[in-house]
Amino acid sequence: MSPINNDVHGKSSLCPCGSGKDYAECCQPFHDGTALPERAEALMRSRYSAFALEKIPYLKDTLWPKYQPGFDPFATAKWAAENHWSGLTILATDVGDAKDRRGTVLFEARYLAGGQLNTHRELSLFRKKAGRWYYVEALPEG
Repeated sequence: MSPINNDVHGKSSLCPCGSGKDYAECCQPFHDGTALPERAEALMRSRYSAFALEKIPYLKDTLWPKYQPGFDPFATAKWAAENHWSGLTILATDVGDAKDRRGTVLFEARYLAGGQLNTHRELSLFRKKAGRWYYVEALPEG
């Protein structure tokens, strides 16, 4: 895995999503609203980066509209800030391309919390509405 530099203010900072690309050429256009992810995996990566960089409004905006009213920005910001995000591994994807309306992404996100390394593994469901991908929910594996 590539080293991750979470100081994204420099010109050559790598994107936290682990793509190996500069943040400015990877997730930043999504976070800034100048581009939309074309694939479910790209949305997954951009949401991981949003947690790492504490882009809380982006997390709400990319949540399935039905669930946005229940989104707690304060709790999400607190949780994102309390953790040091150390890596993302995409384990599998199923559909979720530009032509699709749904897709799943199996991933592991690593983070340091309270001095302990943790791994969050999830099979995420994504859906497209009006040409835009959204995170819907975690699904059971298998």
